[in-house]
Amino acid sequence: MENKEKYKGICEQRPDEVPLFQQYWWMETVCTGKQWDVALAYDGDVLTGAMPYHVARHLGHTIVLQPQLTQFTGPVYFYPGDILSESHRLAFERRVASQLIAEMETIRPSAVIIHTSPGISNWLPFYWHGYKQTTRYTYRIPDIGDSDAVFAAFDKEKRQRKIVRTEKHTTVRFDMTATAFAALHHRYWASKGRKDCLGEDFISHVCAEALVRGHGVVGSLHDEDGALLAARFVVYDSKVAYSLLSAHEPGRQRSGHSETLMWAMMRHLCGRTRSFDFEGSMDEGIEYFYRSFGARQTPFFELAKYRNLPTELFFRLKTKKR
Repeated sequence: MENKEKYKGICEQRPDEVPLFQQYWWMETVCTGKQWDVALAYDGDVLTGAMPYHVARHLGHTIVLQPQLTQFTGPVYFYPGDILSESHRLAFERRVASQLIAEMETIRPSAVIIHTSPGISNWLPFYWHGYKQTTRYTYRIPDIGDSDAVFAAFDKEKRQRKIVRTEKHTTVRFDMTATAFAALHHRYWASKGRKDCLGEDFISHVCAEALVRGHGVVGSLHDEDGALLAARFVVYDSKVAYSLLSAHEPGRQRSGHSETLMWAMMRHLCGRTRSFDFEGSMDEGIEYFYRSFGARQTPFFELAKYRNLPTELFFRLKTKKR
């Protein structure tokens, strides 16, 4: 049995142990028409770890990259019940990560650029295998269970007052289809004179798959006459919700729309998941918008390895354009 088939069974049997972006169904969805695989680690017959990864080809090079709309991949550890100390945990992660890296590198990639889950704090095994690390940030509200406490943490001037004012004249619905959301996303970027780099079909496909599986929701904001103003697509599992995409109806964007829709998504997902991840950008202006919701700065790692310096310079230039 190939690793991917084994991994499919693992994700079905142990769904709460594998984060959403590393689930078999998610990788199948975002890599439709593309190539992906998974490295597996064992201690005897006992599964100890897994690492799904997207494989791309460019100018004769094999490269491992993050799939589109996927915040992180990296290793998933299946810890045994007898880990009693920090020392044992680190030793376990070193053994498992070394196996996963070695298996992934059997494809002899010219470049590897992956992001690890915010839950991964130990990247030393990758360092020992020649990887470089860059710390990146997202923003998270750790617990959205108490709506009053969540709203109280919002910036009073920048967020709370705008939401209260906007809610008086708008409504939020959760019945928008994947096709309709993808079309809105396409219109929004076209109105800016820019190409939607994700593609309407891809967005519709990912959105539809998440909705049918009960791991996604689209919230749409409407005015008093029912006209569409904006929409947001969020995916989630039992632990974290991730705000992936948003779009505004061209010519109808107003101050307060984004905040009101974001707040509505949090309330809608209260009880379905624990945390809310804004899918934070490293862009300075966007960073402040997310931070003003009282979100906590949350680090994660970009790990990269290149065959040689010219290859590194080439692929760093390429990935900046992604």
